[in-house]
Amino acid sequence: MVKAEKAETQRRCIVSGDSQKPEKLIRFVVGPDNQIVPDLEEKLPGRGFWLSAARDMVNTACDKQLFNKAARCKVEVSATLAEDLENLLVRRCLDRVALARRAGQSVGGFDRVCEKLRQTSGKWRGGILLAASDGAEDGRKKTRRLAEEKEMDVISLFSAQELGAAIGNERTVHLIIESGGLARTLRRDAARLAGFRSERIL
Repeated sequence: MVKAEKAETQRRCIVSGDSQKPEKLIRFVVGPDNQIVPDLEEKLPGRGFWLSAARDMVNTACDKQLFNKAARCKVEVSATLAEDLENLLVRRCLDRVALARRAGQSVGGFDRVCEKLRQTSGKWRGGILLAASDGAEDGRKKTRRLAEEKEMDVISLFSAQELGAAIGNERTVHLIIESGGLARTLRRDAARLAGFRSERIL
């Protein structure tokens, strides 16, 4: 007899009450001095509280003191929690971009990106195209089309200056990261960051 597949892990948002996959939420714990601490790695000890990864959800939880309710005690919450989370997620994403660069798992620049995406090599299939939010639209459309043919996600959450700084350039508009562990963790953090930035994952 075939065993039933293990139920997919889900967590409940303390604002909406909806149950979702953990990668769509952010875990928090009560840290020292009863301070609410975001646990982006989901490894900190203690009972966790889960919140949908979106600015309005964080602000609602703060305004309605829902962390107190979830913790069943009075806790301290940063007045800039939503902004702090955005900054943390930006740093995590760009750190992974930098790691991919050092590991030789990325290529930047319009011409080189287009060249790689036209090749038949399979290592880019399932990877990520990072398109700077302030880049020229015609170039972004061309690289996006090529990336979609390689089944790559397209992320437009960062400026050319942010992407450039991550890889040691002044500005970078087009950057691809090959499939693998770094791409998977970047994809997860970028999906969360999308709830805090007006840009979106395309």
